[in-house]
Amino acid sequence: MPSHPILCVDDDPINLRLLRTTLQDYYPLVFARNGAGALSAALKHNPALILLDVLMPDQDGFEVARQLKENPATTHIPIIFITRLSDEIDEQLAFSVGGVDYITKPISPYIVRARVKTHISLVNASQLEASHRDAIYMLATAGHYNDTDTGVHIWRMAAYSRLLAEKIGWNKRDAQLLEMAAPMHDTGKIGIPDAILKKPGKLDADEWEIMKQHSAIGFEILSKSNAPLFKLAAEIALYHHEKWDGSGYPHGISGENIPESARIVAVADVFDALSMRRPYKEAFPLEQILPILHESAGSHLEKRLVDAFIEILPKILEIKNRWNG
Repeated sequence: MPSHPILCVDDDPINLRLLRTTLQDYYPLVFARNGAGALSAALKHNPALILLDVLMPDQDGFEVARQLKENPATTHIPIIFITRLSDEIDEQLAFSVGGVDYITKPISPYIVRARVKTHISLVNASQLEASHRDAIYMLATAGHYNDTDTGVHIWRMAAYSRLLAEKIGWNKRDAQLLEMAAPMHDTGKIGIPDAILKKPGKLDADEWEIMKQHSAIGFEILSKSNAPLFKLAAEIALYHHEKWDGSGYPHGISGENIPESARIVAVADVFDALSMRRPYKEAFPLEQILPILHESAGSHLEKRLVDAFIEILPKILEIKNRWNG
């Protein structure tokens, strides 16, 4: 049962009683008898869904829907219209003013429950996705909280990673998942001392060994979740510093033994790291970055991915310029 109620709006008390009987065993309910009452109830109760009659004496449901969608406090609430009108033009109007579904009277309790269940499930899925995005932002920010880069780096290289994944044949959904996971690649830096993260020069051997632990720390944090998003993020966190020739860390694996997700992120990460200013270096210009990428192909990075990245360079630069504002 959702924590927010369903708002039922109808000027006919008989119809409201039928909706109550149909839904009260499954959802919390609130009721309104007219448009003004609907707008007030929506603001007061923040309902999960609104069942909205179209023909009402003060203002019709279409006008109520317009006002709900124009108000930032209520624009997110899905609306299902309930009316005796059933011709095509009314359906078009219903969807154009923000409705997500349309049920005609006399209502069938089974249909009402089925439609409500479907849209509540969509609301829950949307809320879960929003929670995932919040978690991504927090974990990604935490990983770079004490680091010295601008923070924009993680979002920019994530966008590069998505483009590269699509270029080599990943489907759009998986590429978008990669874009969401990539910003968490350095989550483990939260476990690295400030003195190492903020050191304005190169690390000594002992400091470097400590810094390398961030891959395993990030994996340990992110692997606590079984959600596909965080499983992918954990994989990237652990392997994104492995190198194609086996000289990377933490496991020194090589070639296709490195997950493709981490190989993609490594290319995007190297390009962006070279193009940004750090305490120990200035940002490299593009004419200096490209030879470095080519030289790293086959050693640090997979040549196939470097070649694909260069092919989409115009799109990469568009994203870079957009983030640099």
